[in-house]
Amino acid sequence: MKALYRKYRPTKLSEVVGQEQVTKNLERSLKAGKFSHAYLFVGPRGCGKTSVARIFAHEINSFKYELEDFYPDILEIDAASNTGVDNIRELRERALIAPTEGKYKVYIIDEVHMLSKSAFNALLKTLEEPPAHVVFIMATTDSYKVPDTIKSRSQIFEFQLVSPEIMTKHLAKIAEKEKLKIDADALDIIVRRGGGSFRDSISLLDQISTLTDDKITAELIIDSLGLPEQSKITELLEAYRSQDLAEISARLKALLNSGVRPEIIAEEIIERIIEAPAPDLLPLLNHLTSVSAPFPEAKLLLAFVNNEAQSPKGFLNNKEVSPQKITNTRGPESKTDSSEAPPELCDSQGREISRSENPSTLSPSALDWQTYFSAIQKKSPSLADILNRTTPIIKDNILSLIPEKVIYKTILSSKNNAELLKEALPEGYSLQILDPNDQKFSEKDPQISKISDIMGGKVMEVKSKDGGSIPF
Repeated sequence: MKALYRKYRPTKLSEVVGQEQVTKNLERSLKAGKFSHAYLFVGPRGCGKTSVARIFAHEINSFKYELEDFYPDILEIDAASNTGVDNIRELRERALIAPTEGKYKVYIIDEVHMLSKSAFNALLKTLEEPPAHVVFIMATTDSYKVPDTIKSRSQIFEFQLVSPEIMTKHLAKIAEKEKLKIDADALDIIVRRGGGSFRDSISLLDQISTLTDDKITAELIIDSLGLPEQSKITELLEAYRSQDLAEISARLKALLNSGVRPEIIAEEIIERIIEAPAPDLLPLLNHLTSVSAPFPEAKLLLAFVNNEAQSPKGFLNNKEVSPQKITNTRGPESKTDSSEAPPELCDSQGREISRSENPSTLSPSALDWQTYFSAIQKKSPSLADILNRTTPIIKDNILSLIPEKVIYKTILSSKNNAELLKEALPEGYSLQILDPNDQKFSEKDPQISKISDIMGGKVMEVKSKDGGSIPF
């Protein structure tokens, strides 16, 4: 039995769906009988580049197009497996031979960006002085890898992923022809999972149709593909918004225990955010794309813990922090008068740290915390959010940061973040990031410490500006 994506592959330009910006121009060329010697079809996978190339190659020669036919004047080359210069040299030699049946000899080169540099140079020589009877149709998903010298000698046509509305109508017609009963919700899931690719969407419909002789429902697709229920994704995102670690953990555990793979959860959330971007959810995109083996479950949990949004409730504690304490000691909102006595430092809950516990002072003339914080915030708001959850201590030209949580120490100590923190320091100052578990005024959080262990939190050494080593 023929696969549906092959059964419903178009054989005429008029049958191509969703690429009118390409097919109309090609039809004009056919009507006028004027053709370029080189075409470059650019677009995502599964959007119809190869299908249109085959149709156009046949219609140039007035050949009837059947999917299984073969014409010696239409040659397909997979550049992914024929990358070398010798392959292109052989092509050039064969191109000199006149067509046997049609008016043109057409070469379809798929994944042309895979050619080597020397192969591109050899192809360029043919494109510069092409035989009158030769037409090249090149297709690529990565046009930026195709040399400009090739592009400048080609007519470029850009293919697009098909919109959900067009894809839904197309799949509904196929389902009707195949006598498949399918719910609208089930069709929506297939369209969403297909991502605008005809090949992927039709193949998924074909796969699902073999699972039942009854109506295809959303529940059947969710179960067979191991997809999470959208209501559970919504609940997880609401837990993230509230920054309730216990609720986040519970929602994630429920999804994972239902058999949904962490990669699928990440993929569903990414699609949700892209479809309806929300400022408080955008930080998740920084981490969800890395959810993969090894330890995908841990990476998924960390994506929700590594909050970079400016949450009014603070990070993971759901407790109000005194704005006055923050602005006086760590925040960028207020300015400190150098003539006044320096304010007391505060811990994560806004409690003052006595001078006996913290003998240092913030010296505005040497290192002004507000200026330093503002500099970090301009370069990386997400890093400033974590920095705002530390207790700073300045002593002997050393800025010591005491994070509220072990995981914050790991984030601050990462190579890029540590370099950014050091670069913002005045000359002669060095940085150290202390372990909060070693401070008597810090609060321990076993859950976060475990996550930090998963991240690989460990002692690191960063070079200071004056060349010394700073352990953290």
